[in-house]
Amino acid sequence: MKITKYILMLSVGLFLSSCEDYLDVNVNPNGATRPPLRGLLANATYNTGDNVYTLGSTTSFYTQYLASPNQASPVDVYDRVSTSGTWGSLYDIMGDIYDMKRFASESNSFHYMGVANVLLAINLGMVADSYGDAPYSEALDFQTIVPKYDSQEQLYGVIQTLLDEGIVNLNRANEGEPLPRANDFIHEGNVKAWVKTAYLLKARYLNHLSKTASYDASAVLAAVSQAYTSNADDAQITQFQQRNPWAQVALNNANLFLGGWISEQFIDALNGKTFGVVDPRLSKITNPLPSGNFVGTANGAGRTGDGAGAQTAVYLTTNGFYSSTNSPLIIASYSESKFIEAEAAFRTGNKDRAYTAYLEGIGSNHDKVGVAAADKATFASSTAIAVGADKLTLQNIFDQKYVAIFLHPEAWVDARRFDYKYKDFTVPENSLLDGQFIRRLDYPDTERTRNSGNIPNVTLTTPLFWDK
Repeated sequence: MKITKYILMLSVGLFLSSCEDYLDVNVNPNGATRPPLRGLLANATYNTGDNVYTLGSTTSFYTQYLASPNQASPVDVYDRVSTSGTWGSLYDIMGDIYDMKRFASESNSFHYMGVANVLLAINLGMVADSYGDAPYSEALDFQTIVPKYDSQEQLYGVIQTLLDEGIVNLNRANEGEPLPRANDFIHEGNVKAWVKTAYLLKARYLNHLSKTASYDASAVLAAVSQAYTSNADDAQITQFQQRNPWAQVALNNANLFLGGWISEQFIDALNGKTFGVVDPRLSKITNPLPSGNFVGTANGAGRTGDGAGAQTAVYLTTNGFYSSTNSPLIIASYSESKFIEAEAAFRTGNKDRAYTAYLEGIGSNHDKVGVAAADKATFASSTAIAVGADKLTLQNIFDQKYVAIFLHPEAWVDARRFDYKYKDFTVPENSLLDGQFIRRLDYPDTERTRNSGNIPNVTLTTPLFWDK
C-alpha cells in the first residue's frame, strides 16, 4: 500500500528537521521552525525503517546474503567503502527523535516520549554495532560540532536505559498528545505493540553480549518473554512513498542496473547443498534460472557465464517476499525473538525450551514468507531440522536464524558473535584482509573531515567490545 495520503505529513517532518541535529552544522538555531510532533513521528518511524535497509544494503554483503556481479567489488572483498550516507542518515534521524522527545516532554506526551526512546535505541544500536565508539552524549544538543566519542560499552548502557525509560513512559497514562495512527508507520499508534518492541530490543542487545563476562541469559529470557507472541507483532514498515527500497534494487536488476545478486552461500543454505534439504522459502525469495535450478554468486568472484547474456545466477526479484513493491521492511520480528529465546535458553542448559523456540522461529518465518502448510511440515520433519532437543546445538540455532533474518543488519552482529562459523561459510574470493573476516565499518569520510581528532584508531579487523 502506498502512502499517498500521508506524503504531505511526511514531507513536513522531513522539511522541518530540527536545528540541533549533529550534522546540521550550518543551520542557524535562531531561524529554526518547530515541527509538530506528528510530523516528527512520521519522519522518525519511516526513516528508522529506511535506516535498517540502508545499513543492511552494506552488511548483507558481509553476511553473504548478497554478492556483487562484478569481480572483486569493494563491498565483497572488504575494501574500505564510504558509509557517509549511512552515518548521516542515522544521526539525522537521531537528531529528530531527540527533538521529538524533548518537545513531547513539554506537554507530558508520555507515549511520544516512549516511542522516541525506542526509536533512539534502534538507531543508536545500529551505530554502535557497526562502528563501535561513536558520538552520543555531546552529539544531539548542538553544543559542539566536534562531539567526543562515547565508548561502545557506554552506548550499550545508554541503549538499555533508553528502553527501560521508554517502557515506563509507554505504560503511563498519557496526559498530552496521543499517538496518531496515521503518522506511526511502524505500529500505527498501538502503544502495547511499542512496549513489546522495546522488550524485544532489550533482549536483542542483552543477547549481543554472549561473548562477554557480563552476559546474562536469564535477563535475555526475562525480556523476550514480554516481547512478541506472533508474526502480527512484528515491527515493520508496510507503507512506502513509492516502493520497498529492496524492490527498487530488484527493479534496477530487471532493468540491467546490476545489484542485489544473491550470494552462493545463502542460496546453498536453501537449495539443499549445505544442509541436504531444500528449504521452501527459497522460491519465495527469488526465481529459479531457466533451467529450474537456483545458483548463487560467489562473493568476490563476480558473475560467471559465457558472456552471451544468458542468466547464470539468481538475484532479488520484483515478486520476491522481501523485494516486491509492497514487501514489509522488517525492523524486528517474532522469528528473531524466538531465535533469541532459543539461544539464551540453550546457554542456560534448558534444551527443551531452546528446541521449542528454535522450531517456532523456523515455522513462524515460513508462515511470514507464505510457505504452504504441507511444505512447512515436510521441512520441519527433515533430519536436518528435526534434530531433537538433546542433539540441538548453537550451530543449528545460528544457521536457521541466519536464514530467517535475511537482509537484516542484525545478521552481521550474529555473524561476528558466532565468528562466522555458519556451515560452509568462507572468506570471499580476492579478500583484502589476509583471510580474516571483517569486524566493523570504517568511520566515514565526512566524520574524518569534521571530527578527525576524536576518531578511534581502529581497522576493519578490530573487534567491537562484545566481539572479543
